[in-house]
Amino acid sequence: MGDRAEHAKFLHGLIQKHHPEATTLLELACGTGAVLKHLQPHYEVAGADLSDKMLELATQKVPQARLFQADMTSVSLGESFDVVLCVFDSINHLLKFEQWEATFDRAREHLNDGGFFIFDVNTERKLSSFVAERAWSQWFGDNLLVIDVSDGGDGIALWTIRIFEHFQDSEYRLTSADIPEVAFPIDRIRTSLDERFARVWAYDTERSRPTSRSDRVHFVCRR
Repeated sequence: MGDRAEHAKFLHGLIQKHHPEATTLLELACGTGAVLKHLQPHYEVAGADLSDKMLELATQKVPQARLFQADMTSVSLGESFDVVLCVFDSINHLLKFEQWEATFDRAREHLNDGGFFIFDVNTERKLSSFVAERAWSQWFGDNLLVIDVSDGGDGIALWTIRIFEHFQDSEYRLTSADIPEVAFPIDRIRTSLDERFARVWAYDTERSRPTSRSDRVHFVCRR
């Protein structure tokens, strides 16, 4: 998915604004460590992800990080951090709101008093716009990525991803996957967070505050 430097810079800015004394950070659904790589110079970082293959890549990318194989809805590390992250719309891959709330609970349990949980979501508007668009493609090196987002029913946006990996000469190897995402109303998310955290802020990088036209919203929640 490319370098996440700009997103990491934005996240670091949020942390500096709300919790400048923070020194320890846990990322849920850390993937290959693309965000942790850029936050590691500022914090003692740890990451959790369900995929062992993702964690193998994260180990190479961020050798300083402590990494754990765990589901973000049930992770239990027995320690707490100043900041817990769950970003790059990772939570949208959980298809039931009960799973979102389980993740909120796990994040809160892993926070020190006064710590912050920061996560982002693709909004319902954003996923609807993806479904309405045509498939698109992108070359990276000699390889071709093709993405088509369709209506999977029950509010699900189904990402069909095909990668044509250059193998040799004119031969390509195809890898494909169907990845579902779902969004829930911002008001519902906010109400659930208000029940769990002392204070909640919401940010839209494209406007002064989130509106019905927001595509992505970042939530900052203080324990």
